[in-house]
Amino acid sequence: MAYSLLITQQYTKRAARFIKRHPELKSQYLKTLQLLVANPFHPSLRLHALSGKLTGLHSVSINISYRITLELLIKDDQIIPVNVGDHDSVY
Repeated sequence: MAYSLLITQQYTKRAARFIKRHPELKSQYLKTLQLLVANPFHPSLRLHALSGKLTGLHSVSINISYRITLELLIKDDQIIPVNVGDHDSVY
C-alpha cells in the first residue's frame, strides 16, 4: 500500500533550510522520503511514536544523527512531515 505525503508550506521552508545547511545529506533525505511513501514501516526508517510534548507525532531516521518528525495518519494513508533536523532540534 502506498502512502501520500502532504507537504505543508511550513515544512517546505524547514526542509529547504535543512538541505541548505546539509547539502551532503540531500540524497539520503530524498531516499528517506521515497521509502516513507512506499513503506513507512520499513525497518531502516526506525519509525517510532513520540511522547511528552510531541505525543501524537512519530519520528523516522534519515541517518544516525538526523530525523524527520511527522504525523502518520494511517486512516487516510497520509503522512504529514512536521520537522527535519538533528535529534536535539526536532525533539
